[in-house]
Amino acid sequence: MFLLWGILTGLSLWLELVYHFCGYGWTLFLPIYVLPLIVAWSGVTTLLIGIMKGRLQKVVYYTAIWVPAAWTGAQLVYLHIFKCPLLWDAVVQGGQNALSDYWREALSGIREVLPAVLLLLLPAVVLPVLLRKQGWKLPRFTNLQMMHTLAVIVAGTAGILTVLGIGKITKPDFYEELQEFYDPLTVAENFGVLPLFHADMASQGRKLLTDLQRSDREKGYAQVVSISSNASRGPIEAGAITAISMSMPDKAAATSTPAEDPVIRPQQFPLDYALLHQLADNKRQTWLADYIEGQQPVNTNAYTGMFKGYNLIFLTAESFCPYAIDEELTPTLYKLANSGFVCENYYVPLWYTSTSDGEYVNMTGLIPDGQFSMRNSAANAQPFALPAYFAKEGVHSYAYHDNSLSYYSRHLSHINMGYDFKACRLGKLEEAQWGSRIFDMEQPEQWPASDYNMMVATVPEYVKEERFHVYYMTVSGHMKYDFTGNAMSAKNKDLVAGLELSEGPRAYIACNIELDKAMENLLTQLEAAGQLDKTVICLSADHYPYGLSDQEYTELAGRELSYGKDKYRNTLILWNAAMPETVYIDKPCSCLDLLPTLLNLFGFEYDSRMYAGRDILSDRDGLVIFNNRDFVTDSVIFTEKGDIATWLTDENGNHRIPDEKKEAYLEAIRQEVKERYQFSSYILQENYYSDVQIAVLDNSLLR
Repeated sequence: MFLLWGILTGLSLWLELVYHFCGYGWTLFLPIYVLPLIVAWSGVTTLLIGIMKGRLQKVVYYTAIWVPAAWTGAQLVYLHIFKCPLLWDAVVQGGQNALSDYWREALSGIREVLPAVLLLLLPAVVLPVLLRKQGWKLPRFTNLQMMHTLAVIVAGTAGILTVLGIGKITKPDFYEELQEFYDPLTVAENFGVLPLFHADMASQGRKLLTDLQRSDREKGYAQVVSISSNASRGPIEAGAITAISMSMPDKAAATSTPAEDPVIRPQQFPLDYALLHQLADNKRQTWLADYIEGQQPVNTNAYTGMFKGYNLIFLTAESFCPYAIDEELTPTLYKLANSGFVCENYYVPLWYTSTSDGEYVNMTGLIPDGQFSMRNSAANAQPFALPAYFAKEGVHSYAYHDNSLSYYSRHLSHINMGYDFKACRLGKLEEAQWGSRIFDMEQPEQWPASDYNMMVATVPEYVKEERFHVYYMTVSGHMKYDFTGNAMSAKNKDLVAGLELSEGPRAYIACNIELDKAMENLLTQLEAAGQLDKTVICLSADHYPYGLSDQEYTELAGRELSYGKDKYRNTLILWNAAMPETVYIDKPCSCLDLLPTLLNLFGFEYDSRMYAGRDILSDRDGLVIFNNRDFVTDSVIFTEKGDIATWLTDENGNHRIPDEKKEAYLEAIRQEVKERYQFSSYILQENYYSDVQIAVLDNSLLR
């Protein structure tokens, strides 16, 4: 019994050590939690094997040896490719897409970490052979051996509870990392693969329970809506909805200037807070009602309504970064990035479903909740997404993607947001049902496809309309960055031949030349249709190009990068041809702030408390939030791991926060970050915008 338990325990320890040091290098590892977990887990597996007989016993034994080794190997490959752990949601929801669309990246990832994978599999191959040669056979447990195994399981479980209890008292962050599971990468790096698996399964259980509760709640939802819609709404708060608008300029003389003497008012809807609390039927909804009521809304500013009546073309650019921009190689991107609104401290964090989460943040102003938040949002009301605001002004919203219609289930999420969504390929969908949502472009089968071809094919569909809102998800900048497997890099290879860079960075710039051609064509078509001066272009990345190694990304940047926050620095394009001058913004901001910023610029009546981001142009202090609750403000760069605070100085070299106030300042921002995470998570889990819709006192604001 003890030999079998020792084998399984030793294998688990080996897997944890190889995974950690091959995946993260010589970084901090906390075995204090994984050790008792391994003791208990190995005990349970040992007991299961011991009570089995015959062939079934061998099946369970070899499964217990090979499955953890294969799973850990898959984790290592996934980490290497996507820079985040493999979670169950990705296996269930994204597995088919990954195999069909990213098989080249998967093969490349396996090849690059093959020595580590072989190390993981080595004991599973060697140990059974050695034990067989020694004549060892799987034991059949006696009652005494079962009691011993149960004692081991109890001891391991007691160890787990002790560690969690002590951690909860002495270091709450330690406990939150495991229980809330807001940062899987930190859990995997700090605690290991087995704790990651357990935390992931616990998270899945909580989500399932939430879904069941939500299903029960929505059975009576229609009745609540009917009752509340007939209820007396009462007067609107004085001054709450005083409009600031600019008349639509003539096409020939379009201008875009901030108001000289703006009327400052809070950006909020008048809400029936009593009704909002009445609708709450669990702790999450009660928390949301309290949080929204207690939030100070963001005020209007000089730029409110600056682009009222304009068109908006909003792009999420695949793997875009500042180093894709070159005055000669990508002149259109260079022009757009260096005029209009220029944010000099703009960040795009990497979230856990990479592109899809990047889209989710850009399009909703919310922090993703685990993985596949965009896909999960398809079942929710979306009254505070851009298409809803444009629809109130009679404007049609289009969305395009030069990849599969079904990928990440955009055919559900984007249509649910209010977009007329089309792609260049069907993916997994039936043509009879979805064929009308395919746009015809040249060479749609290329990987990655051409953003330029997408613009040529799609712009004519909307450019002659009086007004329009368009969203694009590009793909030309997608990894893998080489000249053999990347069609866009190969297409533009000759244009980067003179660069003194290795293949990866050159191929990255080459495929982004295709994005530049797309933007040039877009501007040309807008100008030809007389729409350029009254169209706003907004472009942000989904994430930095993690398909490049750290060494390659440093080479691309041409300087050393601090791989805490510096690699997440990015470029925001927010541009209109008629702007008389460039506006420079120095405060820290991120893609989380995009949606409220656009709503303010376009003069839409909106409630600033409905988003985790804040209007970049407002008087609010800047706050950039990362996927592990690290943050950047005007005063500090804070890393949660190790509690490392890098205090920033003003122009005189003085810290912006006095020493005696630093601790309180950090605690206040950490709490705010935690609350914005929680707000975003609960909004998605509870479909909470539906409750807010009911509680808005003036229904005309939502129509």
